[in-house]
Amino acid sequence: MLQGNICALLAAKDHVNVFLYDGAIVPDPEGIITAGHGNKTARTVAVRQGETINAPALTAMFRHIIANNRAGGWRKLKREGSATASGEEAGRPG
Repeated sequence: MLQGNICALLAAKDHVNVFLYDGAIVPDPEGIITAGHGNKTARTVAVRQGETINAPALTAMFRHIIANNRAGGWRKLKREGSATASGEEAGRPG
């Protein structure tokens, strides 16, 4: 069972924001986060019409958020200092 939200979508006039509810603990090695870098609860990936989505990077972040949620949620993990960091825990081979 998941312990929290994964993401939310917000349609704007010229783009769609994917809000990632990750507690700012999920790594972003591909640099797809476009806003909320200093936010402690969620960050944003903005997608504009005609842009190519980095699907592997976004999927990896979703998997990591889901793994964190299954482990009790990012709030619990932050309190305990045990946010998942390995790809294996996030549903990818390590």
